[in-house]
Amino acid sequence: MSMIFFLAAAAMAGCTLVPCKHALHMFQQNRYELTRYTAWSRESLKGAWNRNTRTALALAVLFAAALILKGRFSSYQILILAAAAALAVSQILRERRKTYIKPLVMTDRVRRQIGVLAVLLAAVIVLFLNGESAISWWAALCLTLVGPWILIYPMSWITEPIELAVKQHYLNDAKSILKKHTGLVIIGITGSYGKTSTKNVMQSILSEQFNTLMTPASYNTPMGITRTVREYLKPIHQVFVCEMGADKVGDITELVNFVHPSIGVVTSIGPQHLGTFGSQENITREKMQMIEMLPKDGLGILNYDNELIRSWKVQNPVRCVTYGIDHSDVDYHAESLSYGANGSSFVLVHGDERIPFQTRLLGKLNILNILSAIAAARYLNVSWPVIQRAVKEMKQVEHRLEQKRINGFSFIDDAFNANPSGARMALEVLSGMPGRRWIVTPGMIDLGERQAEINSAFGGEIKGRADEVILVGSTQTKPIHEGLAAAGFDMEQVHVMDTVREAFAYLYQHASREDTILLENDLPDAFNK
Repeated sequence: MSMIFFLAAAAMAGCTLVPCKHALHMFQQNRYELTRYTAWSRESLKGAWNRNTRTALALAVLFAAALILKGRFSSYQILILAAAAALAVSQILRERRKTYIKPLVMTDRVRRQIGVLAVLLAAVIVLFLNGESAISWWAALCLTLVGPWILIYPMSWITEPIELAVKQHYLNDAKSILKKHTGLVIIGITGSYGKTSTKNVMQSILSEQFNTLMTPASYNTPMGITRTVREYLKPIHQVFVCEMGADKVGDITELVNFVHPSIGVVTSIGPQHLGTFGSQENITREKMQMIEMLPKDGLGILNYDNELIRSWKVQNPVRCVTYGIDHSDVDYHAESLSYGANGSSFVLVHGDERIPFQTRLLGKLNILNILSAIAAARYLNVSWPVIQRAVKEMKQVEHRLEQKRINGFSFIDDAFNANPSGARMALEVLSGMPGRRWIVTPGMIDLGERQAEINSAFGGEIKGRADEVILVGSTQTKPIHEGLAAAGFDMEQVHVMDTVREAFAYLYQHASREDTILLENDLPDAFNK
């Protein structure tokens, strides 16, 4: 092979670096699932194509046209290589300056994918460069730019057996560890929203009396739970608080069969992940498997303010206790709620008992989470004074109605919330805050055919609760914009930004330090458009 061949291959390989990273990044944000990646591609890849490759492909077409018209391929080789090298360098420099909301996490799985993707791309480049024609070399240049997005499919098919084998090995190891840990109380928590907050609240209360482990962050998948068990569970632990997520039928069933909780909590049921579940009935049935699959001597804890949970007829004879705020015919009821800059207070009614509580946590949703944790604590014989102290002293849950100051400005950080009910409660909290009230949001996703309807309704609910609105991403926030207008919101106080960085720049320029700013949801880069 000639020197020009190797130089061309090197230049074109350089052009693949950034597209490869982008493709793997989006595949990771779509949970390594081809169905999700395909659906995302149909909706979003056109915009990414326009931003990242339109100029490059236009240059490639111009060079190809020049080659074909001249009919003398060899005299233009250096020109093609120079263009490819310049393109590669410009892409890499631009990528280094770019920041992401959720950057690519370089896991072992991603490293294996990179290896396979590199082999596939090398094969494609060599195949086309060996064509020794202007058209084949131009095709090679084009494929280096767009090929990674397509090669994700064969890469996934090749690596999937390896990933399944690795996953099964670690799962079996975690199951063995759990089986040997006799006497461990395992609490499973699921719901369309409120899982992570409930888990953190549960941990705060139960750790006052027990040596307790919880799944960190949002480790609510089989592999996340597996990692928690293998790396953190020790013989000294008495209670394991395990968050369990689901975005399709069968997920909760799989997790319950894996972990075998004796206490199950269902925090909420709503339209979250409607696109992958297919229907609200499927969501309800799957979430309630947490209760239906409990051992007969276990305990189910149910949020009876949620109508879908309240109307479900539990077939399992397991004992169930209920909690709520809007409904008083429950086992644990909160009344006399009040919110302020320093947190919340309420009175818990349990039978004939009335116990006052104070907490740094804000909002109705957090009080509901506290009620579920109190129910579990009482079942495990934790005394009322211990529970009161734990509730009063517990830290705010990160990114879930968390009060904080950033650069001297007052924020309510609800960035991890992405559901209609939680967003509505966040607006209620914002409405009681001092100063001018701001909301920054990219809207809600993964709501199937109802997504536009739900976001439009959310826009209407903002009126009277916020004074200034910053929408991030003109495409996905269009329904919110329409809902605001339909509700009669002053549209001069609505600002649409392309990125979170632009939104914060506008905030720091126009908000005052006496204002309150609600950050409502924070979409991954794959869905922020």
